[in-house]
Amino acid sequence: MSKPTNIKDALAKWEERNKQEAATATEIGLQFQYPPIEKMDAILGSLTECQKLSLSSNMIEKISGIAGMKNLRVLSLARNNLKTLNGIETLADTLEELWVSYNNIEKIKPLESMKALKVFYISFNLIKDWVEFMRMAVPPNLGEITFVGNTLNENMDPSVFVAEAIRRLPNLKKLDGEPVIR
Repeated sequence: MSKPTNIKDALAKWEERNKQEAATATEIGLQFQYPPIEKMDAILGSLTECQKLSLSSNMIEKISGIAGMKNLRVLSLARNNLKTLNGIETLADTLEELWVSYNNIEKIKPLESMKALKVFYISFNLIKDWVEFMRMAVPPNLGEITFVGNTLNENMDPSVFVAEAIRRLPNLKKLDGEPVIR
């Protein structure tokens, strides 16, 4: 089997394709790498101008290497092998959107530190109880979530889940693409 693509090589391919230096880019897409990326590393921290980073559809198992990304607003890690959000806390003051649908995430405690977060896509993961769900009530600006396909709501009548989610998250404005009506 071939070696996984590393961040350095993925960025070199991106620079060649986009005719731009990654260090000065505001939007970088490293999704669908072949062979897939398995590790986020410290090279990402050098992307200080990046506002939107997509690493979707790879095989990343944990969040790391992003501490220097002081301008990052949107991080897409959907369709990877994440089990936790550990490592995201370094972006607590700046990250506004976190897209992690289609992973294996059961616990979202690090979400509680996310002061700027407005949008959180976590559909089709493994969140199974209201204790974890309620962690989404902590970020003060979080108003939009997708949650369909998690163990918690898969075992409930959809209308009961929606009513309970709205009750538990008073700042919620949009749930699974639908405006929240109170």
